[in-house]
Amino acid sequence: MITRRLLGASALAVPAIASAQSRALTLVVPYAAGGGTDIAAREFAGLFSQELGGQSVIVENRAGGAGHVGALAVHRARPDGQTLLFAVSTNVVINPHLQRGDRVDLANSLEPVVQTSAYQYVLVVHPSNPARTLQEYVEWVKRQPRGSVTFSSSGVGGNNHLAGVLFAEAAGIEMEHVPYRGTAPALMDVVARNITLNVSSPPPAISLVREGRLRALAVTGNARMPALPEVPTLREVIPDLVIEGWHGIFAPGGTPAPVLDRLEQAARRAIANPSYVQRLANEGLEPPPERPRAAFATAVKEESAYWARKVPELGISLD
Repeated sequence: MITRRLLGASALAVPAIASAQSRALTLVVPYAAGGGTDIAAREFAGLFSQELGGQSVIVENRAGGAGHVGALAVHRARPDGQTLLFAVSTNVVINPHLQRGDRVDLANSLEPVVQTSAYQYVLVVHPSNPARTLQEYVEWVKRQPRGSVTFSSSGVGGNNHLAGVLFAEAAGIEMEHVPYRGTAPALMDVVARNITLNVSSPPPAISLVREGRLRALAVTGNARMPALPEVPTLREVIPDLVIEGWHGIFAPGGTPAPVLDRLEQAARRAIANPSYVQRLANEGLEPPPERPRAAFATAVKEESAYWARKVPELGISLD
């Protein structure tokens, strides 16, 4: 009886997959257009479309709640593989622990498909700021009136928000957090000199640094970023302070395994494409570790469990 049911489900999945290929796939980016996640998603989408046999892939921006609005939209979508989430790690493993109403355990309710990149963050200020190094910035902040120094992020609870909080704590300085609905507007208010510092994902920040519109003080990973080799890591000044993130593809819970297999295989071919690897390097991102879908799913759940314990310790809330 069990064998016949399994065969029946497998047989039904074949025409379902064939039908899906004729429809456009929606890749939800839970942030505003122009930010780091949006840039990475659009670079991935074209190659993903090719590897899906030419199936159209439409990038749809659904900003709000530090990515929670877009993540919930995918959580509630039909589990047919036609709506996917292009997530930042924090959307799935941190933000759900900050919610007061919609406390959906996304790490367990979404289906991880594949990790598409790994990355660190960049601390940037306006070039008019007198600090030219991270140490000079710390000393400068300590001389400013209380409440006058600000830092922006793409939203409360994101890795860039946490990076700013952890940096300020470790450096012994005070900065007022100003959340935005995406990295792009958070960055542009530093360019406009409305905000003192931004903790940014690499893609949008690097171009502004190269243009001279922003100055990079530090990156947050274990090693210097090849795209900005002259910029030191936080840990070169503040030992053991490392903050890293990742991008990944997620499907609604209950998506059939054959559909997930097809999506995973196509995504893996896309991220292995030399042009994609080069694009990652140009934008300050790195290829993801090689691991099967099940291992990625386990890592996501473990990271979520860690932040369930850590968020209360940091005293971060959406209020």
